[in-house]
Amino acid sequence: MSSQLLGLIQLCRPKQWIKNSFVLAPLLFAGLFTDAHSVQQAFIAMLLFCVASSATYIVNDLKDIEKDRLHPIKSITRPLAAAKVSTKDAKIFLVMLYIILISAAFWQLAVCIIITGYLLLNLAYSSYLKHQPVLDIFTIAIGFVLRVYAGAVALSVPVSSWMFITTLCLALYLAAIKRRQELGTHGTTSRKALEGYSVGLLDRYAEMSAVGALLFYSIFVVSSRPELVLTIPLVIFGMFRYWYITDIQQQGESPTDAIFSDLQLILTGLAWVIACVYGVWSHSNVL
Repeated sequence: MSSQLLGLIQLCRPKQWIKNSFVLAPLLFAGLFTDAHSVQQAFIAMLLFCVASSATYIVNDLKDIEKDRLHPIKSITRPLAAAKVSTKDAKIFLVMLYIILISAAFWQLAVCIIITGYLLLNLAYSSYLKHQPVLDIFTIAIGFVLRVYAGAVALSVPVSSWMFITTLCLALYLAAIKRRQELGTHGTTSRKALEGYSVGLLDRYAEMSAVGALLFYSIFVVSSRPELVLTIPLVIFGMFRYWYITDIQQQGESPTDAIFSDLQLILTGLAWVIACVYGVWSHSNVL
């Protein structure tokens, strides 16, 4: 594999595509994972979000290239800052990704409309919102809510309000911890919005969001999917474990890296998925 191609792949940040698995949440909770057409529609929507998220990363990297070159880590890990990919090639690749999304509108127009909203939101984030305390973490969280909504639209199924608010709280929890780790590790130099935060404030944001995510998820399960009640302890353990590896092991600046680096967290996530699939499938068979 050529260094140029490898650089373009890195520019897409494929590790971050795990975030787009939120698109599959409606497929899981609606019990449609045994229907081939529904699975196909959901995965196409997820892949389109992977393309869209990669496009936003490229836009952000193009905008922050000079700043990233001064960063001790980003100057090595970001292909543009590390000169692994030229700005010209990055822009051409970005146009190609946009063409894919425009073409996809002929097959999943409603999903692509949501993705357009996601792209515009991230453009506003890159230009302004990421510099504004509180607004920055809410923008990140709304991106996750849009993923869940897109998954529901792709399947033409309603989504419980509890699922939306649970997703929002969970994303706020992850974003607050990410900002806390950035502030604790690099101070206010790495991000302008960090000037408006303190470690104590971000800890309170994370605590409130974590409690909200657990509370609303439990309400969702009890009210809509009581067969999944045994997944609640897995969610509690997962949140405890994530907090442990961010606070004690000083990870969490990159939630994706923190998750993939911890075997217990990976196994907990797999156990949660298996428990959800079995619970929903067995309940639908009984009905």
